[in-house]
Amino acid sequence: MNADVAIIGAGPAGIFTALEMLRRGSRKKIILVEKGQPIERRVCPKAKTKKCMNCKPYCHITTGFSGAGAFSDGKLSLSYEVGGELPTLIGEQLAQETIEYTDKIYLEFGADERVEGISNTDEVKDIRKRAIQAGLKLVDCPIRHLGTEKAQEIYRAIQEHLLANGVEILFGCQCENIILEGDTCRGVYITDGKMEREIRAEHTVVATGRRGADWLEHICAEHNIAHKPGTVDIGVRVEVRNEVMEHVNNVLYESKLIGYPKPFKNKVRTFCQNPGGFVSQENYDNDLAVVNGHSYKDLKSGNTNLAILCSHNFSEPFNQPIEYAQKIGELTNMLGAGHILVQRYGDILDGKRTWAKELSRSNLRPTLPDAVAGDITAAMPYRAMINILGFMQAVDHVVPGFASVETLLYSPELKFYSNCVKMDENFHTNVRGLYCLGDSSGWTRGLMMASSMGVLMGRRLV
Repeated sequence: MNADVAIIGAGPAGIFTALEMLRRGSRKKIILVEKGQPIERRVCPKAKTKKCMNCKPYCHITTGFSGAGAFSDGKLSLSYEVGGELPTLIGEQLAQETIEYTDKIYLEFGADERVEGISNTDEVKDIRKRAIQAGLKLVDCPIRHLGTEKAQEIYRAIQEHLLANGVEILFGCQCENIILEGDTCRGVYITDGKMEREIRAEHTVVATGRRGADWLEHICAEHNIAHKPGTVDIGVRVEVRNEVMEHVNNVLYESKLIGYPKPFKNKVRTFCQNPGGFVSQENYDNDLAVVNGHSYKDLKSGNTNLAILCSHNFSEPFNQPIEYAQKIGELTNMLGAGHILVQRYGDILDGKRTWAKELSRSNLRPTLPDAVAGDITAAMPYRAMINILGFMQAVDHVVPGFASVETLLYSPELKFYSNCVKMDENFHTNVRGLYCLGDSSGWTRGLMMASSMGVLMGRRLV
């Protein structure tokens, strides 16, 4: 099988690479390889069973057309300051211009025209003042909220557009390895589980997302693709009642706060805030269960959830940040008998585990019904736990009641980013014909920045 461009992974980066090539009038043969299923066949049985069924061979929440992020809360961050390190590679101005261009594409395919977090200036100033007093930075970032269910409609329209315009999408196919001849990538080896075959291509784009970060790390090591240890985010998902977050939700929709709490001064940040949302479970390879959050356009709960993530950067001789985070997740899963653990903030301070009967008596009820009450501190590293608790106490100054006795902490919340692939501003790696995009490249984090990186890749390939 031959192609001009082989794209591995149908997440936002891969999708927008192909989409931009079409928009630029390219007639090149494009083959898009996706491990999962078309978007209309991505169905999580938990909606009916009320508990995770640990679907095999992969979780439909993390795998399939549009990737993992699109099936969570579907939020587009419209500022270059949010979404990874791509602006340091291509420049802040180009990053912002590309975000604005990419946002218009989302609008063309049906995204909500409403943008959150751009009004109520006096209220924003008041929130920023309290953040400064608490030693935190409030990042201004307009948000376009697609909604979990609306995002599926948008990406289905994009999927149909790609297919109608000659892009060949191979669903249910996994990339085994790249074809390397000398210092040049000539394509990839793929398998559908029954038969292995080759795709010969002039250009190979790897955009496997967080789900494929571990795979790409091994490919880089095997073929000496220049890379360096990247950041890994370890944290928890926090859930509070809407009444606690009401003011911030109304003014900003998503409050992006960054701090460097003592004594370790690691970077700690909020991420993926879901007003009226639902805590969810995602399953990765090796039966690793991690926590995430969903936010629908119409269906609402009485709670708000958000992630608090502590960034870890490792130096020599350690170069396995993904494996490190996985071990933490595995240990937490072990304590929860394969389920997500949940613990009350007050119980952590009291040095005790949380019991199911205590959750049943609280004002705050978990929106993840099969989460297991327990002790997340028995698995969370000391450094990360101290950072998270210190950060929560700072956030409590901005949002009174955030660090209350009943506040729920779910674990593990892990964000896997590949070791950062070294490349130039045109995304060339040290292997000719090979490009790495999106969260799997280590350069982006989230829907919009990954989509924008795909747009730039598409232009370069044209």
